Amino acid sequence: MIIATFNVNSVRAHIQNIIDWINDFSPDVILMQELKCQTDAFPYMEFEDLGYNVKVYGQKSYNGVAILSKYSIEDVVCGLPTFPEDNSARYIEALIDGRLRVASVYAPNGNPVPSDKFIYKIEWMKKFTEHLKTLLNNDEVVILGGDYNVALTDREIYNPKAFIDDAITQPESRQAMNTLFDLGFIDTYRKFHPDNDKAYTYFGYRGGCFQKGFGILLDYFLINSKGQDLVLDSNIDISPRGKEKPSDHTPLWIEIK
Repeated sequence: MIIATFNVNSVRAHIQNIIDWINDFSPDVILMQELKCQTDAFPYMEFEDLGYNVKVYGQKSYNGVAILSKYSIEDVVCGLPTFPEDNSARYIEALIDGRLRVASVYAPNGNPVPSDKFIYKIEWMKKFTEHLKTLLNNDEVVILGGDYNVALTDREIYNPKAFIDDAITQPESRQAMNTLFDLGFIDTYRKFHPDNDKAYTYFGYRGGCFQKGFGILLDYFLINSKGQDLVLDSNIDISPRGKEKPSDHTPLWIEIK
């Protein structure tokens, strides 16, 4: 089973790029972020025609997450149960094929620093961690894919000095991610590519960033200890970013036994 995560940066604006990628790559499960549309405005038919069941947690103009699966989707959770006062569409979770607990995650950006937005970013990550502690009490494989808006180390950034004041590099942001690893989750990409210092999933639109290789690794697949032996491979698919009308992110995928 191939599971991919893709921050699409507006599903409707980039729908042909997304569909072309699906036709080429044919993932079994797709975790989408930054839909930028309300739940009822999501282009369900286009993806259902490709053989996917679709569950969406949308928001007008901002955020928005979805799970698309060629297998059954059950027990859907929209939003963090530990953060009921948060009305941003940043988290959707479901049971796939009755055996895998997956979630599409779109963590807050947090800029500028300092600001209320950065405070919210760290608070959201704390609430996210609290929810994961609950999930780990269940006897399930848990797979968390998405845009975490954190560069774990300086090697995840083409030019670390340019982002020294950015929310993605702050010690609090990195500690929030490391707390997830303390719970027993692993970064699947780094499991298979521990020494790749030019692995990026985000390339800004300005200044020819993609063509120059000026990227940042912001997207991750995390999997709990129960599922780590099931992961056969994990990699970045850079192809959609180089095609017409792309998202500024590109997909990351894992293969599950």
